[in-house]
Amino acid sequence: MKIIEIKRLWFFFLICSVLFISCSKESEKPLNTRTYRMGFQSSAPRIEFDLVIQSLHLWEQRADAAMITTEVPWDSLYNGMSPKTYVINNYKGLVDYYRTKNFKLWVYIDPANGLNRGSDALALVARHKSIAQPDVQRLYRRFTFVMDSVLQPDHLGLALETNLIRGASPDSIYQGVKKAANDAAIEVRACDSHAKLSVSIQVDYAWGKLGNGTPNSIAQDFTDFPFIEELGMSSYPYFGFDKPQDIPLDYYSKLVIGKLLPVFISEGGWSSATVNNFTGTPEKQSDYINRQAQLLDQVSAIAVFQLTFTDIDISALPPNVPSNITLFSYMGLVDKDFNPKPALGAWDAIFKRSYSGKD
Repeated sequence: MKIIEIKRLWFFFLICSVLFISCSKESEKPLNTRTYRMGFQSSAPRIEFDLVIQSLHLWEQRADAAMITTEVPWDSLYNGMSPKTYVINNYKGLVDYYRTKNFKLWVYIDPANGLNRGSDALALVARHKSIAQPDVQRLYRRFTFVMDSVLQPDHLGLALETNLIRGASPDSIYQGVKKAANDAAIEVRACDSHAKLSVSIQVDYAWGKLGNGTPNSIAQDFTDFPFIEELGMSSYPYFGFDKPQDIPLDYYSKLVIGKLLPVFISEGGWSSATVNNFTGTPEKQSDYINRQAQLLDQVSAIAVFQLTFTDIDISALPPNVPSNITLFSYMGLVDKDFNPKPALGAWDAIFKRSYSGKD
């Protein structure tokens, strides 16, 4: 082989080696940007005005989005309050404040039972009613329409954890949720072309980490809710993993392979305390926040929400609250006395990344 050819080959391999080493080093560097907005829902250790305000002023410093997620206020509506009055009294002022902070607003309305996906909302059960009934669906649609028209959210969710409802509840409830959400989408879209419509799915259930351990495809959700423009994901992986580092990097992204669909985390968390044999520590919670960022990067997520900024003071809860609320009571980034946990520092470090999203 000629000397000049040897030199060319040597030079070629040298360039390839430099590029490989450079790419390897680059992949090891922590990202300094994020594609996703970060936010919370208004929360406090106890439902006291001063505590809600204290919590708000702490979390607004580390957020660029806000979430309102709620069951339909069935009792108030059936007792004669108009949906418009309820929305104005409970949400309008808060949303106006969010606007002064330039927060993007997500609103999620739950037609089912947020703490028991196998049942109708407790207020409906007490009235011997169900979302399977046309009159209940009409009330849900009316409330949803008013929430959208009064609050004008940027993103609107019409049902939560639909795959888990389909798997855990009687078929009549699932079919009621399906019809109510699809009809609401038609009504909202007739007057609002702005808000992005979605439902959320339960990630851990889809992977078989809840229930009988069998993975459950979310393909049916895309068929049953064809109005979906983006997908919310609910994930509480401490129910299925001993430590956050065990969560696969494609835990979110693999569920939407082949879908050109924006994804966001509508709710999620890791407990900082061990509850009901599910292992939680402050350190694991902090590790989860960091692992969450890696999962979000893998799927180029558009948002992530930590619904509870503070822990919940269990001693102050009314006696009729379902006992499984304790599973979610230690997921705040600060405790019930507003003392920071290690997870707060992890969240803040990620929030400091430059936002590179498209909206």
